[in-house]
Amino acid sequence: MTVRHDSKRPTAVVVGGGLAGITAALRLAEADHRVTLVESRPRLGGLAFSFRRGELTVDNGQHVFLRCCTAYRGLVDRLGAGRLVDLQPRLDVPVLGVSPDGRRTLGRLRRAGLPVPLHLAASLATYPHLSAADRLRVVRAALALKRLDLDDPALDEISFGDWLRRQGQNAATLAAMWDLVGVATLNATADQTSLALAAMVFKTGLLSDPGASDIGMANVPLGAIHHDAARAELERAGVRVLLRARAVELKSAEQHAVRLDGGELLTADTVVLAGAQESAAALLPAGAIDRQERLAELGHAPILNVHVVYDRKLLRRPFFAALGSPVQWVFDRTAHSGLAQSDPTLAGAQYLALSQSAVQDEIELPVAELRARYLPELERLLPAARGAEVLDFFVTRERTATFAPAPGTAPLRPAARTKVPGLLLAGSWTATGWPATMESAVRSGHAAADAALAAGRHPVDQGDGRWPR
Repeated sequence: MTVRHDSKRPTAVVVGGGLAGITAALRLAEADHRVTLVESRPRLGGLAFSFRRGELTVDNGQHVFLRCCTAYRGLVDRLGAGRLVDLQPRLDVPVLGVSPDGRRTLGRLRRAGLPVPLHLAASLATYPHLSAADRLRVVRAALALKRLDLDDPALDEISFGDWLRRQGQNAATLAAMWDLVGVATLNATADQTSLALAAMVFKTGLLSDPGASDIGMANVPLGAIHHDAARAELERAGVRVLLRARAVELKSAEQHAVRLDGGELLTADTVVLAGAQESAAALLPAGAIDRQERLAELGHAPILNVHVVYDRKLLRRPFFAALGSPVQWVFDRTAHSGLAQSDPTLAGAQYLALSQSAVQDEIELPVAELRARYLPELERLLPAARGAEVLDFFVTRERTATFAPAPGTAPLRPAARTKVPGLLLAGSWTATGWPATMESAVRSGHAAADAALAAGRHPVDQGDGRWPR
């Protein structure tokens, strides 16, 4: 990398301190730009953050990644936080089903050390939540998915649910396989999802490399990675980080000018709008992108997280997925939260977090109703909960957690480059080809930095544009 220290160094302002903004800011700083990162909240990390609740450190929701999420994993390594995440050596998902009469059945989706698609064959053959005929249906649909061309724009016009039914899938296979995985990764049911995005998820995660779907997650609160480590690396790279600073106006002439709510005016050669789609739309000059007036059509999908602290240990595995229950995924957050360290009398307590995606009908329910709904369900899934005391119950709501991945979404997602020279877009909602995930956010930050550096207004040695693992 060629580094210049004279006054002619190019300047950049990145608006938004989520994973997209962090990535773009670091990349531009490494390319010898003088970078200012502006974030309206008091912390970095976007929608993957932590907060304090009494003595607990709480993640706003359970965020996981897969081995195939190479861009996110590269960012974690770039932040010096590789030791703060764990990655399964091989995919292993406990799936706990409960029947209306309370009978519980535990199955597992796990891979063997065999090539695709044989890596999942043994697991599927013994999966108790599907009949033998339904397992064959899943295999046929998986093979049909593998044959799809992800570059075919027609896939975006089709509902994943409609396509699955044309492949012979039924209610059982939808619930026990396709929605089990799809709702968690896409934040939408198969009927609400574009075939293009669903095919990308399943082909990349399950049908590409045998280890692509191995699950990773932070072993510390998310804020330790996305705020603490990120801020330290940004400042080490020379990035000026402004928290509690909201960009309220953008004007573009020979240089861009970003006005903050406190009155400060930031001028720059390059501006990256790396916030949510609404904040970007509010700052974009008219005509900056095609179909700009249709950005609002992307819509949103919510995620609800239910947090329960019990007086005793109920779950002896890190997580499980549930079938036959409103509960979707349950994670043990005891160690991450510092529960045992916060109060010696809570040494035997356990903190469980329920991650509930695509819950449009529940996101606004009062806490009392959610308590009445989910505590009995946890007792059905974990009978030991019937004799346990609930020490705390609370919820976190992300009403606009992701864009809605509906059919017809692809044309609404803009590329990084706009029609205004030096003005770029980043965010998980932009045209990364991925659903709205941490991986998509990081990829978008790379795309914005690549576009800025390729513009040639201030040529530098760009390297390979990635942080290799």
